[in-house]
Amino acid sequence: MKAAVVVFPGLNRDRDMIAALEKISGQAPIVVWHKDAELPKVDLIVIPGGFSYGDYLRAGAIAARSPLMQTIRERAEQGVKVLGVCNGFQILTEAQLLPGVLMRNASLRFVCREVKLSVENADTEFTRGYARGQVIRCPVAHHDGNYFADAETLAAVEGNGQVAFRYAEGTNPNGSLNDIAGVFNAGKNVLGLMPHPENLIESAHGGSDGRGLFAALLEAA
Repeated sequence: MKAAVVVFPGLNRDRDMIAALEKISGQAPIVVWHKDAELPKVDLIVIPGGFSYGDYLRAGAIAARSPLMQTIRERAEQGVKVLGVCNGFQILTEAQLLPGVLMRNASLRFVCREVKLSVENADTEFTRGYARGQVIRCPVAHHDGNYFADAETLAAVEGNGQVAFRYAEGTNPNGSLNDIAGVFNAGKNVLGLMPHPENLIESAHGGSDGRGLFAALLEAA
């Protein structure tokens, strides 16, 4: 699987993502700085977590306006898989590659803990490593993870099977509508989620529940 990890100023989970992709696929991903002129042809584009541009204006708002995001949009329209985790999810919503927005946590506090996720759609190239309804563990670390969409958009997301994961068993850490933790685009080749699956892929992490997502992408590639 050929993967590229896109790095913006302020991101701090890029090395975690690079390590996870290399460990599972056996191939180091290409690291693309946000001002690089070209984005190589790859099977998967990943925007990792952190605080791009210090989350000024809104989380992900400045990074979403990078010229490189237009290239990512074009690749997504061609069917290339795009994954955004945490701040990457925020960037994808700000760039309108995914529906909805991410607002401040309902508590107005940064949260860093483990949550439980229910797999809502296991029939995609991202999620086939799981079973529908399966509950997995995953860590979160964010201040702006409160997923919101207007009623019409929310109905479309729910009706089209675009909810990938929900917070389960009362572990919603941020007040997201319908406990939504991750969503797809309409074509199911772009996924954004707030939790960090790359931080739970081996016994040294205390579990491997996040590994299924990367294993499914590897199998699809």
